[in-house]
Amino acid sequence: MKYLCFNGHERKGNELYCNVCNEPFEILYDKRYNDNIIKNFDYITHFISLGEVQTPVVRENDNLYFKLDYFSPTFSYKDRGSKNLTSYLYSNNRVESINEDSSGNAGASIAAYGKKAGFSVNIFTPENANESKLKQIKAYGANIIKIKGSRDDVQKAAERYNGFYASHILNPEFRDGIRTLSYEIFKQFDKMPDHIFVPVSAGTLLSGLYSGLKHLYDCNEIDSIPEIIGVQPENISPLCSKINSNLYNPDNNLTSIADALVSKKPVLITKMLQILNKNGKCISVSEDEIIKSREELAMKGIYTEYSSATVYAAYKKSNFDGKSLLILTGNGLKN
Repeated sequence: MKYLCFNGHERKGNELYCNVCNEPFEILYDKRYNDNIIKNFDYITHFISLGEVQTPVVRENDNLYFKLDYFSPTFSYKDRGSKNLTSYLYSNNRVESINEDSSGNAGASIAAYGKKAGFSVNIFTPENANESKLKQIKAYGANIIKIKGSRDDVQKAAERYNGFYASHILNPEFRDGIRTLSYEIFKQFDKMPDHIFVPVSAGTLLSGLYSGLKHLYDCNEIDSIPEIIGVQPENISPLCSKINSNLYNPDNNLTSIADALVSKKPVLITKMLQILNKNGKCISVSEDEIIKSREELAMKGIYTEYSSATVYAAYKKSNFDGKSLLILTGNGLKN
């Protein structure tokens, strides 16, 4: 196992950014794949659990499948990363207090797992954060600290506060935990899907999914890596704009009903570009397409966040041959 930045430089200590190129780090797991999923994370000696299950796959037809990844303890896929990061910190007896900057699913997830691990948890949020998601964060016993200013101001406040900065974006152990998604897909399909659709914001899901798929490929468990289709709302589409050579202003004042996908200047964009330029595509969807797709999913009995419905909107406007799997990341009750 190696800690390397996105440009291949080795990590010297516990820094979050490379001292050479200022890119974040990732974990490259180079041991054989183990069918007992947790054994693929042997750098953790004690796992914090809230009763996770293998999330179900629903078959729509021969070519379309949904993975309901919101069947997680805090109702979003973020639990994969939070379990891994908090377990890593607990296993190494490194901290007593953790800080995270998130007003949404990551904040709730870190709060729940952090409290189960016995940490004091501080979640830093913007002043205008979604109140329904703040209620969930508060329910887990976390201390919510509202910060006036930009999203960058919120991050800086969390970084400077006393305790460990448990960023779900920058700590590689969080993203590494999302490898479990790839392993579950491998177990649930006789033949891997041809395309996997994922919502994209900060890039934790995209990078973690790809890491797991690449591990399976490098271990000769799969013949090829499925094409990954990243999906973003048109209003906030920094990755899709770069992939598709479209004009995009990162300083725009637009927002989106897909409130979990509003990262205008994602720090992981270098990694996301590496992945999709090599092994995928990026599709942006309009607000009307998102709303309509969420309604259509609900009529199928599948109730998602608007942010999750983006993948169905993208699938409907695409025309890919073969089997497609759509990752539905957040429960609709969060909205």
